[in-house]
Order: sequence, then C-alpha cells, then structure tokens
Amino acid sequence: MPHLTIQATPNVSIVHEESLLKSLNKALWDSGHFGAPAEIKTRLVPIEKFLVGIEDDEQADGFIYASLKIMTGRDLATRNQLAQLLVAAIEAELNPKQSGRASLQVCVEVEEISAVYHKKMLGS
Repeated sequence: MPHLTIQATPNVSIVHEESLLKSLNKALWDSGHFGAPAEIKTRLVPIEKFLVGIEDDEQADGFIYASLKIMTGRDLATRNQLAQLLVAAIEAELNPKQSGRASLQVCVEVEEISAVYHKKMLGS
C-alpha cells in the first residue's frame, strides 16, 4: 500500500511517463508515511474519450486526476499533505506549454482503502 492511479486526458503533454511515475513514487516515499519503497504502486491510465464542461468541442480543457488509496488510520492533515505533495510532483513533471492549447486541471483525491483488503506476495 499505497495504490496511486493517474488518469490523463490525451491533450495533456506528459513528456516522459516513466519519469512522472518515478517522481510520484519518490514524493510518496519521501513523505515518510510508508514502510518500504516497493509498497508504493503507481499506474498511468490514459483516457481516450472525455469532456470538460458541456461544450468543450475543441478540447481546450484537460485534466490529470490522481487517486491515492491508502490504509486507514491517517489523519486529515496527513492526507492533505500527501495530496499537496502529489500536485507539486505532477506539476513539476508536466510540459510547461501543455501543447499550447489546453488549460489543465490537476486533481488529487486521497481515500482510505476498504477495511477488506487482501494481498498475497507471489514469487520471491
């Protein structure tokens, strides 16, 4: 734990996806809230179809949505800190010009995972 899922619209310019994932994992690790680097699992899920608002036919708006799921027990201040760290890490990795046409929203949600969660390590 934690699990981080990043969704990005196709009009968002992410220069190097692996670098983004590494930066996000490092930000989470450096927070001091997790026991081992290998516990942090991050994935990038591209979005093919999207709409921002009701009439964005030219897709002038885009977004990155990050969903961080963590085990229960962390207070609101800690969850806010983790969200702020992720926003900063995402912002640092994005192309400053964003292809010159898309305004961008960066959204981060931190949720506690269900109390019913099972994990089994396979292999060594």
